[in-house]
Amino acid sequence: MTDVTHMPQQLTGVWRLASFHDVGEAGERLPGPLGPDPEGLLVYSELGHLSVTMMRTGDAPAAAPGTRPPATYMSYAGAWRREGDRVHHHITLAPDPAWLGTVQTRELRLDGDTLTLYGHALVGRPQLRVLEWHRAAAAGPAGEGGSQ
Repeated sequence: MTDVTHMPQQLTGVWRLASFHDVGEAGERLPGPLGPDPEGLLVYSELGHLSVTMMRTGDAPAAAPGTRPPATYMSYAGAWRREGDRVHHHITLAPDPAWLGTVQTRELRLDGDTLTLYGHALVGRPQLRVLEWHRAAAAGPAGEGGSQ
């Protein structure tokens, strides 16, 4: 039997975001930074390229006086490599210059067409975040959907 935890080709392809939440100090599930129903795409290419794009859907809550508005869009791109139950994202393109050149390591669980990534926030306190992705169906011509 082959040890599939070291097979990067199992991750290659396009993934659609199914859920994105934070985990509180007591292990409780908390809303993620993009609200209750975000959308997103994660692309792992066979050549080692990576692209992550996520956005809030619906109306964003108003910012409290003196604070930043809540996040509505997150993205970065670069290269990736897998080592066992971890995937390393080497960021070379990002909206925040502080992210450039960083390596974001994510614990992963792959169950069929469901990929769950566990990692920490790129900014602020080291908040544990959980992102569940589902393998995307083939995209149809523009305007025909193609999502699951």
